[in-house]
Amino acid sequence: MLSFVRRNNYSIFFGPPITCDNNFTMMTRFFTLLSILLLLTMSVSSFSQSPIKAKAWVLDIDGAIGPATAAYFTRTLKEATMSNINLLILRIDTPGGLDSAMRDIIQAIIASPIPIVSYVSPAGARAASAGTYILYASHVAAMAPGTNLGAATPVQISSLQNPFSEADKDSPATPTAAKEEEKTVAKDTMTKKMVNDAEAYLRSLAQLRGRNVDWATQAVRESASLSAADALAKGVIDLIATDLTDLLTRLEGRQVKVQEKTQSLSTQGVIVEIQEPNWRDRFLLVITDPNVAYLLMLIGIYGLFFEFYSPGTVVPGVVGGIALLMALLAFQILPINYGGLALILLGITFMISEAFLPSFGVVGLGGIIAFIIGSIILIDDGLPMDEMSFGISRPLIAGIALTTAILFLLLIHLLIKTRRRPVVSGREQLIGAEGECLSNDDHKLRVYVRSEMWNAHSPIPLTPGQRVRVIAVENLTLTVEAIELNSALEIKSSPMVTPW
Repeated sequence: MLSFVRRNNYSIFFGPPITCDNNFTMMTRFFTLLSILLLLTMSVSSFSQSPIKAKAWVLDIDGAIGPATAAYFTRTLKEATMSNINLLILRIDTPGGLDSAMRDIIQAIIASPIPIVSYVSPAGARAASAGTYILYASHVAAMAPGTNLGAATPVQISSLQNPFSEADKDSPATPTAAKEEEKTVAKDTMTKKMVNDAEAYLRSLAQLRGRNVDWATQAVRESASLSAADALAKGVIDLIATDLTDLLTRLEGRQVKVQEKTQSLSTQGVIVEIQEPNWRDRFLLVITDPNVAYLLMLIGIYGLFFEFYSPGTVVPGVVGGIALLMALLAFQILPINYGGLALILLGITFMISEAFLPSFGVVGLGGIIAFIIGSIILIDDGLPMDEMSFGISRPLIAGIALTTAILFLLLIHLLIKTRRRPVVSGREQLIGAEGECLSNDDHKLRVYVRSEMWNAHSPIPLTPGQRVRVIAVENLTLTVEAIELNSALEIKSSPMVTPW
């Protein structure tokens, strides 16, 4: 006899049914297996991860330092801070720049949580004037062989040279000489204030970074300059490096003070990334060049003038409008002397008005003078640099003024020549014109003059085919006279001349 044993379905797959006795054992096995899996996962992930390497960003300051350069530097510094960059290298080759832009960069360097290394490179580069201040403010100052720094005396680019020589100061006192002496004293006082302020600023940066304070005074007061080797010997810079790789090698283990905390630089195996300016920074760097902004303004003004003078040409108006808007954008960033801008606009207005006013060149000459003076004083800011480094180029001003004067003289010549030419259109050009009588029926005289048929009247009767001359014009009617009759009358009235 067969016997059947009923078994639990779960026991077929999972073993015997779970009872209260082995419940604790199963839970222990489960947590043990889970712990093993977690340990394996963590070990695999730790082996798969590579160690995080330090990163260094390199920025280039090439050319005069202006507002666009300061905006580019501060924006990149913020991005570096957010990206946890370990080191920021500022590669410098500049003749100087605007005082306001320089101070913005220095304030950002001092407040930076990232160590900043200023590196004057490549060979032949310079950190003159404003570049010297930035070099002093950086956490590490480095130079390549064959470079130089210094010449940090401030210059006011809008100031004009004193036309009086030293000999004039020794001349007898006159009211005019006294006034000029007062102006000279006032100018000297302003210069002293600027120099003292620049000296104190550079000395404070030298004391902050532990660099040569005495030479900072010489750089401001005597416009002193140093080569890379001399700067290292005098304690103005921290090191000399031939290239970027050599710089990173020499920075390894160097102690720097960042926000009152001492850090040790670790540059071994650092990843170097060159930060190029984006399209907006490039655009601002171009249009904020004073020479470019100056040309854009002139193109805009002349373009709109030609468009208003000859409506419908379209191209001058479009080009002029775009150029003028870009010039206004640049002027919003640049330190503009609005008195100089007003003089330029007044000068252009006078030169244009000369074409419509009978002033015999007086208005145009005044316009040229106002244009030149306004162009010279257009950029107005104190600069720790040579005045030609960021102002409007004097040769450019002279060239544009000379071109405008030549065009102005050519316009006057054409106007004078036009006034002397005979009239070739209108009613006046018909006076004296000769023609032919076509008909004279029923007291309706018609003549043919200048390839046109006209109604006419004459003080004497005329016959068809007779030559006539116009002596007056009234509305659309001509007054004519016979040419043959006048000639006959002249012959009759002339005296008889005997051959002897």
